[in-house]
Amino acid sequence: MLAAIEFPSWIKPEIFPFIPWLPLRWYGLMYLVAFAVTYLLFKRQIKQAKLGYSEDDVANFFLAGILGLIVGARLFGTLLYDPTGRYWREPWLIFWPFADGRFTGFRGMSFHGGFVGLVVAAWIYCKRKRIDFLQWADMIAVAVPLGYTFGRLGNFINGELWGKASALPWAMVFPNAQRFDMNLPWVRDIAEKAGFALTQATVNLPRHPSQLYEGLFEGVVLWLVLWFVVRPRSPFKGFATGAYIFGYGFVRFFIEYFREPDADIGYVIKLGDPAASIHIFSTPWNFSMGQILCFLMMAGAAVFLVVVRSTQKRHELQATAADGERQRLEQAKKKLKRKK
Repeated sequence: MLAAIEFPSWIKPEIFPFIPWLPLRWYGLMYLVAFAVTYLLFKRQIKQAKLGYSEDDVANFFLAGILGLIVGARLFGTLLYDPTGRYWREPWLIFWPFADGRFTGFRGMSFHGGFVGLVVAAWIYCKRKRIDFLQWADMIAVAVPLGYTFGRLGNFINGELWGKASALPWAMVFPNAQRFDMNLPWVRDIAEKAGFALTQATVNLPRHPSQLYEGLFEGVVLWLVLWFVVRPRSPFKGFATGAYIFGYGFVRFFIEYFREPDADIGYVIKLGDPAASIHIFSTPWNFSMGQILCFLMMAGAAVFLVVVRSTQKRHELQATAADGERQRLEQAKKKLKRKK
């Protein structure tokens, strides 16, 4: 009996697969849904807090953030994750959405790059409009994960970013995944456990549906924690932002153990088995590029929280001292008036 799930054949990347000249894809639509969900949650917080910002303020902020996200995601996805150096030699291709005479969109988008681009764009916008950056960053941080869920659903519909090979009951066979040589011992072992025939030369093994893992834990679960636990109990401004950065990095770091690294990059740090295959989990001491970036996110979040809290405490002490000095001056003036 086959102990694996076949990728549903009725799921197609195109919204209208029967109209080949209409290049509308679910992946792009999922991005639009993600932006819309985040926008609505952000607007709800603006309204609840009665901050008095206009619709244009919020819309322009989101437009700047989305542009920054796309630019950052594309720069990281091409310059950092492409080992051929093609985009360094031909940088005009980074934002060129055509290949072989047809529209392909932007293939190669990095979450970490999108995050950096979003932060930079949001900070510049808030600086120019004299908006409290940390206040708005907190409101974005608690809203983003739910929107992010739809982005990972888009990856799943595309049948891409699959995980490592596995014989678990919920492992899934992705039609476009790499086939493996049945002569490899680990391939035969997983194939036998999954109920595959051992007579064929190559086999498309079942894999972890890591897109769904990410959508669930980096999306829904993280959002529930941030929205219902962190948001109403945030001890200081910027805490929710730091909690999101650390929480995402922490969850993604462990999910990366089940997600297949880019074949051209593989494991960047090999403290376990240097010869370990990137297609199966065999050691927790080999780390991918995604894990390195997630570790940097966690470290950066910890430093960010310490700096923000210490800065706010210093400002609070200065404000308290200023209030005390003002009160002493007022009391001195009253005493002078009484003497007169």
